[in-house]
Amino acid sequence: MDFAAARRNMVDCQILTNRVTDERIIAVMGELPRETFVPKSRQGVAYVDEALALGEGRFAMEPMIVGRLMQELNLKSTDVALSIGCGSGYAVAALASIVNTVVAVEASTGMAQHATKTLAGLEIDNVVVVEGALNEGYAKQAPYDVIFFDGAVNDVPDAILDQLGEGGRAAVIVAGVGGIGRARLYQKTGANVSSRDLFDAGTPVLPGFEADTVFSF
Repeated sequence: MDFAAARRNMVDCQILTNRVTDERIIAVMGELPRETFVPKSRQGVAYVDEALALGEGRFAMEPMIVGRLMQELNLKSTDVALSIGCGSGYAVAALASIVNTVVAVEASTGMAQHATKTLAGLEIDNVVVVEGALNEGYAKQAPYDVIFFDGAVNDVPDAILDQLGEGGRAAVIVAGVGGIGRARLYQKTGANVSSRDLFDAGTPVLPGFEADTVFSF
């Protein structure tokens, strides 16, 4: 399969047509080999416009959503970023191409190890993958300039937003009814965190962020 051609088609048909205008994001998504980050059995569909199953009930978020969320974060080369849900490492690698440092928290030992190996193979050396509960973030290295959620959540924990530094931004898909949620941007100013909705998006929910089960009798 011609992965370079598939990558160009992804940029032309998914990224450029969906309001991604940041040249840095366009460039990295046109260069980063997404097929390297997915299981071999899924490499042939690595560039499709849908969430891609990675195993262990996890998914790689749609390329268009990755690009849009990154753009909304107004990334700076000096930023220190936290990625909630490293997964295969694709979105983490894209972030790392623009910001100074990425701390990527991952609950699965296997995925953390695989992502670390993949990133090292691509000589991406400004990412640290740490194991931990996704819904706790990683306060040890806070504060962060940017927090990126690599998957949807039902609620954004205050404990994670508290890890933003002054002027920090967080981008996330908040799950909705019927699988369609809303992309949301948070920004911290002083002691306050404000938010605004951005666009409709549907992507699988990260482990630890599922809705609480309500029992009726």
